Amino acid sequence: MCNNVVPGSDEKKIYKSISLGADCIVYDLEDSVLSNQKGVARNMVIDALEASEHGKAEKAVRINSVGSGYELDDLNVILHSKRLQAIVIPKVQSAKDIQFVSRMIDSVAVSSQQQRIKLIASVESALGMMNIREIATADPRLDALIFAAEDYCADLGLTRTKTRNEMLFARQLLVNAAVAYGLQAIDLVCVDYKDKEALLAECIEGRSFGFEGKQAVHPDQIEIIQKTFLPDAADIERAARILNGAKTYAQKRVGSFSLDGSVIDRPVIKWAEKIVARASAGGIAIPQVDN
Repeated sequence: MCNNVVPGSDEKKIYKSISLGADCIVYDLEDSVLSNQKGVARNMVIDALEASEHGKAEKAVRINSVGSGYELDDLNVILHSKRLQAIVIPKVQSAKDIQFVSRMIDSVAVSSQQQRIKLIASVESALGMMNIREIATADPRLDALIFAAEDYCADLGLTRTKTRNEMLFARQLLVNAAVAYGLQAIDLVCVDYKDKEALLAECIEGRSFGFEGKQAVHPDQIEIIQKTFLPDAADIERAARILNGAKTYAQKRVGSFSLDGSVIDRPVIKWAEKIVARASAGGIAIPQVDN
């Protein structure tokens, strides 16, 4: 999954976003919008949500953080949209932040949309990481967790490096919580948006950590993110062979078996099922294999 963040006060970028191939377009009312442009941005975003040429991507809005003083105005505008599909809540510190937005949906959103709007929590601080369990279980509307690197590093006073070692604990903690509670895990933004090699390296690493997608801040990042977060051909073929073998041996009432010199048991079969499911969701045909 690729979430492309679009400044809510930039008319040109909003218009261009309609034709982008991202899985989710996130119209931003927070960091990319100056204080004196918040009202203008809200109006531009609601117009973008309601545009007839709305494209196939999921439409989301990143509101200002709960407690910022802007969040009520944000929600009172965007929740009148009949096409809003998700709300990104930034700087989530506790379950209360998510529950506040969920209550606003119940009281303000268009009735036909109330059960359809998903919530995505962006965890960006030490306190948010300490409260990750309560955040992940805060509300049934919660669909995904995002790791926001820049704010996290700023909060802890970390030096951002190309190795990303300083964020290893937090990223893996977020993935663990997401998997434990059935949520998607979305990885950090690659700030060097012109460096395709750096982006590819981040994508490969994020996928190996268990992230299901990544944020993008530039249209040129979308294709690399989408391709990299889909399983590669070798993994898909191996997964297909594992599932084929599991089916064959299950008929013989054998729980584990050998494939290419490796023992295949239930955890490996579970990995194969996830690979095949992710590939299928991405429109990749699963090969017919013989072991």
